[in-house]
Amino acid sequence: MKIKTIPVLGLLLIMGIALAGCDSPPQATTAPAPVAPPAVDGTIVCMGDSLTAGYGVDEAEAYPALLAARLRDDGFAYQVINAGVSGETSSGALSRLDWMLTLDPNLVILETGANDGLRGVDPALTRGNIATIVAELEAREIVVVLAGMQMVRNLGPAFTERFRAIYTDIAQDSGVVLIPFFLEGVAGRPEFNQADGIHPTPKGYRIIVDHIYPYITQAIDRHQQRTEGTPAQ
Repeated sequence: MKIKTIPVLGLLLIMGIALAGCDSPPQATTAPAPVAPPAVDGTIVCMGDSLTAGYGVDEAEAYPALLAARLRDDGFAYQVINAGVSGETSSGALSRLDWMLTLDPNLVILETGANDGLRGVDPALTRGNIATIVAELEAREIVVVLAGMQMVRNLGPAFTERFRAIYTDIAQDSGVVLIPFFLEGVAGRPEFNQADGIHPTPKGYRIIVDHIYPYITQAIDRHQQRTEGTPAQ
């Protein structure tokens, strides 16, 4: 078989054309216009312990992420920040209040105190910590949603009643939005809790969001009324 060859001159010509194409200056392109972040009406910070942080579940399955999705679906332009810290007591929450304020919240969902109760901390100390946090937030015109907690009965009726009263008393004194019991419909239900019997499963968190949602929208109404300069209801 006879192999066809390309004359040297023709080969050089082909290479010259190819190289000329590679050396040609790039075409001017128009830079894409920057995309502005979506406008938001406010920031909600979820401050709390492992029940807020979402211990044992994916971050997307914890209540702050589920709440953010629910608000977005309902047309509320609020960003939601999960500022939960597992194992935190009310004293720990108070100690990091200044850091939390750097998030520039308009609303704060305050869920703290459960670890105090489980450790047998004097309810008077827990009450003082939570009342101080609430007062600091209210002084900055930040709308507060206080998540009420209850304690296990084996700590005795006197302790459990003093603990429960922390939240109702602070809400009455300050006028903040009170969720009477954050874990309503979930606490004590094995099918909605992880093996430890304390931390909710993803299904449990969905029930929590259904339960707390009306209180959150009430707080949003307060924020919008304050923004518009109308009296809060």
